[in-house]
Amino acid sequence: MTGSAPLPPQARKPRGLPDRHGRLFKRERELLEAVSGVYQRWGFEPLETGALEYADALGKFLPDQDRPNEGVFALTDDDGQWLSLRYDLTAPLARYAAENWDSLPKPFRRTAFGPVWRNEKPGPGRFREFLQCDADTVGAAGPEADAEMVAMAVEALEAAGAAPGEAVLKVNSRQLLNGVLEAVGSEDAATRLTILRALDKLDRLGQSGVADLLGSGRRDESGDFTKGAGLNKAAIDRVLAFAQAGRGVRGETLASLEPVAGDTEQGKAGLAALMGMDRVFDALGFGSDRVRFDPSIVRGLEYYTGPVFEAEWAREVRTPDGEVFRVGSVGGGGRYDDLVSRFRGELVPATGFSVGISRLASVLSLAETETQTRSGPVVVLVMDKAEIARAFQHAQRLRAAGIAAEVYLGASGMKAQMKYADRRGAPAVVIEGSSERAAGVLQIKDLALGEALAQSISDNRAWKEERPGQIEVPVGDLEASVKAVLARSRGQK
Repeated sequence: MTGSAPLPPQARKPRGLPDRHGRLFKRERELLEAVSGVYQRWGFEPLETGALEYADALGKFLPDQDRPNEGVFALTDDDGQWLSLRYDLTAPLARYAAENWDSLPKPFRRTAFGPVWRNEKPGPGRFREFLQCDADTVGAAGPEADAEMVAMAVEALEAAGAAPGEAVLKVNSRQLLNGVLEAVGSEDAATRLTILRALDKLDRLGQSGVADLLGSGRRDESGDFTKGAGLNKAAIDRVLAFAQAGRGVRGETLASLEPVAGDTEQGKAGLAALMGMDRVFDALGFGSDRVRFDPSIVRGLEYYTGPVFEAEWAREVRTPDGEVFRVGSVGGGGRYDDLVSRFRGELVPATGFSVGISRLASVLSLAETETQTRSGPVVVLVMDKAEIARAFQHAQRLRAAGIAAEVYLGASGMKAQMKYADRRGAPAVVIEGSSERAAGVLQIKDLALGEALAQSISDNRAWKEERPGQIEVPVGDLEASVKAVLARSRGQK
């Protein structure tokens, strides 16, 4: 229709770019603080780089990508040069280290956290923007630097809430894998990739399924056929022997890998590195309940050059609706000696580890209810607009005592204000009506306790008379009384 007003824009969010709010936002910040705090206690220096890098500086090193030159968000600058949003925190570190190498302490130990972006198809638990928290050592070549990364990662996950034995770092070696590939005579790049991907499916498919993928191929339950690596029986047996010999070994039992992978130069180097790491784990008191070797760990085929590691959090979380989720893999890393070297034309060894904060926060928050996470501000209700200045005084006293507090600024009555406080995750509300004002008292309602007590009251009249979780205190006792409510809601004494 001519002359009609233009339609308003549709409010819509791009796929894979999450809005962070409330509990999830707070959970992410708590995890960032816990993990980065461990990194800094181990002596890693904070570093923040920009979100955009020159595309050629980022390079074609996207981990775990079939097409390493794909998967980024890019634009051209006004000088015609291509810029890309960073896809991880390691590539910007490589640029920074190369650019400032002469002035940096060596080894250079840095920690960083922030959002990264990948132009991939989003799905459940798979975002185009997510938070990572990394630690890296640039300029240290020995296995001790890799072992430090692994041990520190375990401590970081335990600081994030993993119980003893829940967080396990699984370790493998790209050199050891290369030794196996050499031993079975695999030189073709495509065949090597198929073999490594078959090993990566060991936990899911078992030895028989992996054997099919190493041989002629495998047909899954849906009928789809995956072409195999085409290895003969002797080669398949050798790869499977490596997988069988290596599951969960530590210490002297690492030597059991030598017959299947250690008789090549690459295999010997990889095995020596793992044994060197194991000595550090023993010195730190890290047993196989926290660190173990796993031959199925295959990471960053275009990226890592030595030891590789993956963090597994062995916990199942149950949502309030009864649905169960497994935390599973929450991070990983490894040695990447070529990333900084490509800028400088000389060998610059490097190793690092990254925790996927966004994924970890989203899974852990599934099990939380509003009652469990009442970490919002105390809300001072307004019973009489003419006396709202008194509400501001009460809120300011709470803030001065270190308690987050706000005054309700809407135009609704008591019931709506209580609903607002509940949605804000308020642990308590402060109420002062005309009768309280005349008596010099305040009503403080513990929302978590009130909700728990109300479950045993079925009569509406009794509920109004008993006012579960609500106490009356002198105005002068406001701060102390609210602190007592907060301490009780957080399980403190």
